[in-house]
Amino acid sequence: MKKFKIASYIAAAMLTLTGTTACSDYLDKEPDTELDLSMVFTNRDKVYSMLAYVYNVIHNPDKYALTSDGYEVFADDITPSERWRQWDWNSVIPKIFGEWTINSSWNGDLWAGMPRYIRQGYILAENIKALPEQNLPASEVENIKSEIKFLTAYAWWLMAENYGAIPFRPDYIAPTDFDVNDLMIGQSKFDDVVDYCDKQMLEAADALPSVYTDPSKYGRITKVMALTVRARMLLFAASPLVNGNPWYANYRNHDGELVFSSTYDPNKWAKAAEACKLCIDEAEKAGYKLYKELNDDGTIDPFMSTYNVHILNWDEGNKEITFPYTKDCSYESFLRVTSVREVGGGNGLGVYQGLVDAFFTKNGLPITDPESNYREEGFSTGIDKRNTNWEHGTGVAGEVTDKGTYNMYCNREPRFYNAVTFNGAWLTYLNRKADFFYNHSDNIRSSSPHDAPQNGYIARKGLRMTDNYKVQWTGRQAFIYRLAFTYLDYAEAENEAYDTKEARLQAIKYVNMIRERAGIRQYTFDDVDKFDEDYIHLDNTQEAVREAVHMERRVELCCENNRWYDIRRWKEAENLPEMTGNDYGMNAASGTNAETFYKRTVYQTRVWNRKFYWMPVYIDEYDKNPNLVQPPFWTN
Repeated sequence: MKKFKIASYIAAAMLTLTGTTACSDYLDKEPDTELDLSMVFTNRDKVYSMLAYVYNVIHNPDKYALTSDGYEVFADDITPSERWRQWDWNSVIPKIFGEWTINSSWNGDLWAGMPRYIRQGYILAENIKALPEQNLPASEVENIKSEIKFLTAYAWWLMAENYGAIPFRPDYIAPTDFDVNDLMIGQSKFDDVVDYCDKQMLEAADALPSVYTDPSKYGRITKVMALTVRARMLLFAASPLVNGNPWYANYRNHDGELVFSSTYDPNKWAKAAEACKLCIDEAEKAGYKLYKELNDDGTIDPFMSTYNVHILNWDEGNKEITFPYTKDCSYESFLRVTSVREVGGGNGLGVYQGLVDAFFTKNGLPITDPESNYREEGFSTGIDKRNTNWEHGTGVAGEVTDKGTYNMYCNREPRFYNAVTFNGAWLTYLNRKADFFYNHSDNIRSSSPHDAPQNGYIARKGLRMTDNYKVQWTGRQAFIYRLAFTYLDYAEAENEAYDTKEARLQAIKYVNMIRERAGIRQYTFDDVDKFDEDYIHLDNTQEAVREAVHMERRVELCCENNRWYDIRRWKEAENLPEMTGNDYGMNAASGTNAETFYKRTVYQTRVWNRKFYWMPVYIDEYDKNPNLVQPPFWTN
């Protein structure tokens, strides 16, 4: 009978020599410190417990993106209070100020964590068997194996996406009597990891249902979930950071192999475009679609549509969610940091001025366009009424901004009002306006400066606006991806893959689907009058479409754990002002009235180094394994 010693079971997790405790409750030590594997695989509940552990590959988007993985903080959408570093933000906030070395720990720690899930998944897939008498039929066993095939590939990809070069030994289970030297392998070529994961994810997708008819299985891996991640992985692999990037022309692993190909391969864009289109086709065939709500007159209600897509569940009609997260909702932590102090909130999770500026005006043009009708100075003289049932602008349905609103925040597109709480914005859960003037009700700095808006804004996207953190809150659906992600992924990949008018038309078709739902004018290559109510002229060039796609991604996908992914793969992080220098907002630190508050004011200064495009190999791991090579620029 095959037996595993618990300490060895954990310690043999490939790529790390850490871990001395059991991974799950079912692995509690027996009196002889050994656990008979047959006890796991002859018990349905223990099998599912083991599967649940492998699902830890998927990180909670409400928590990890902010405080552990930190992707939202690393980018330039969301800005937390700098003083929160003393709590759960301790490993992510220092990075934005350049305080990051190979000696710095990272709470995301995919290097140590993911191999444990991978190993557990491999063991489960190898040993699981049908238990008909316990309601674990052969069909369910095959389904679980396909889930594991995706989850383990996803884990490998998450490591590669963050570290670039990783020790990679797929489909391998280290024996319990392993030799330490067997685990000390060097890093593999990036494309080798991508190719393996591509194959695994596609095979898993082919074997899994697009939608589970059993509601109890909602959140388990589906064909659409697998295809979504595959498409985004291939999009990353086609992008400038890793597709012929001269920065890494001399970056080699321990065996002397180039980690990243030094030759640009346009076919990678074509492969990404094909993967995105396959995902879209399979999703739409299965009933996934952009979430839309209609007004009484049959027109799209863009305010309610772009609000409830982040609030409602699948069974409430939100068929846009392609990768739900159902394991352990941490919405409460997000609600707390985005709520004002009056209701016990942290009140310090803001957004950058750059994101405020990125949203279009209500005629669909960027604020830099002279035809946008954007005004920054002064205050509105009337109420902005629009055709919507949305009531989070003034407390009255249809009213977006009240008179006396700073003009910077007036006449903006619907998505802006669902993403940003600015001074004077309506706080539905308190039935009043936000007051961010210095030492006013929502910006009390004298007693708790870390629980005050750092730059005069609070993040709002994904917040159920009726939730009162102190009194009552109901939560909302958490998800990793929605169909809009894949639409915009496809638009980008199609435009980059084929420099043809046909490809560009296909790209703007999917961008326009997003803009139509958002209630703003769509793009056309045709010549149209600047006052046309439906369309905006866009030059028929690859460069123009690229810019349009990039702008749309910034707005539509903001605060959804995407921006870090984009600015890294585009090699753009080092060119963005708020990533590399002064960060702006309103004068929340001393502005006591309208005259002194409404001024673009520097509230912090960030530091960027090119090495930050990749996570370093933590020094403890580096010291243990002489076959590891640090990512570029980390040893300089």
